[in-house]
Amino acid sequence: MNSSGQTVHVDLGSRSYDISIDAGNLPLIAELSRSWLGRSPDQPLRCFVVTDTNVLQPHANAVKMALSGAGAEVRVVCVKAGEVSKSLTEASDLYDELVDFRADRKTAVLAVGGGVVGDLAGFIAATYARGLPFVQIPTTLLAMVDSSVGGKTGVNHPKGKNLIGAFYQPAGVLIDTDTMATLPDREYRSGLAEVIKYGVIQDSDFFSYLEENISGLNERDPAVLRQVVSRCCELKAQVVKEDEHETTGVRAILNYGHTYAHAFEALSGYGALLHGEAVSIGMVCGSRLARSLGRIGDGEIQRQVELLQAVQLPVEVPEELLTKHDDILSCMLLDKKTVFGDLKFVLPDRIGHVDTIGGIDSKMIVDCLADSS
Repeated sequence: MNSSGQTVHVDLGSRSYDISIDAGNLPLIAELSRSWLGRSPDQPLRCFVVTDTNVLQPHANAVKMALSGAGAEVRVVCVKAGEVSKSLTEASDLYDELVDFRADRKTAVLAVGGGVVGDLAGFIAATYARGLPFVQIPTTLLAMVDSSVGGKTGVNHPKGKNLIGAFYQPAGVLIDTDTMATLPDREYRSGLAEVIKYGVIQDSDFFSYLEENISGLNERDPAVLRQVVSRCCELKAQVVKEDEHETTGVRAILNYGHTYAHAFEALSGYGALLHGEAVSIGMVCGSRLARSLGRIGDGEIQRQVELLQAVQLPVEVPEELLTKHDDILSCMLLDKKTVFGDLKFVLPDRIGHVDTIGGIDSKMIVDCLADSS
């Protein structure tokens, strides 16, 4: 693996786009945006930048400075940080801002922030004037390796997360790995759970690379992070190419650990466990379930546990949830992979490959909350 910047191509025919990954490439946003949007240097560039209170300074302001310095007209709108902003109320306020900005179909929406900002900005881009060009600038590890790639946009409904949304691909994605330097430690480590997930579901060599570079992961080594983000984007792009709109079931493999994780998040109160922390625990439970079905042995579980623990992620179900079997099963039935009440799980048969499995006895599912080895 080399340590230079990289461009990952997401091949989706007419909706294809590039992901530019490097350290310190944020100042290139005007040049890259013009290329992605098909604008020549003499054509006007109008940009509607959506960010949040955690990212406005320094990253969104740096984007504004770079765009303005290149002659673009820029409006920056800052929403409150956190899941509360993924709402129709916030979307409506952003529509009002777009009207006031006199946005037209050549106005580009740029998302600068984590997954919440990307989902919200992408949703308004998809729906205002039936579609504005959209650029993703993720600033969290989780958004870089997951939510910024693949075109999922949306907002929450009081009755459920991400119930309102659209598949809408960006024109391009700029990932400046230097922005991770401002991430709180817990948020950074939460993103590492999704990174490790890619190794289990698709690439055993990548899993080995992570095992060999634990110190680089813990120290946020720039070269290691560029390689990690690039490989995760390549793997995500492969899945999205095969199943852009979640119609064939291929994209479901990205949900390894998530059936357990979503239940843990809901029952512990959103925020008590970060998403990546819940996914870390969920992957361990999922691997125990795979062992119970005879798909893997103790060795594959132990490799996951040791890697997750090495980057300081939790691997055990919180004690207060261990006996809430009925509540956990009820939450799992809301999982999008459930069909006619049949819970389906993404389970490994080795490091680097998973299948979606249904028809599993509910007792076996909850028995895997604790280690029975």
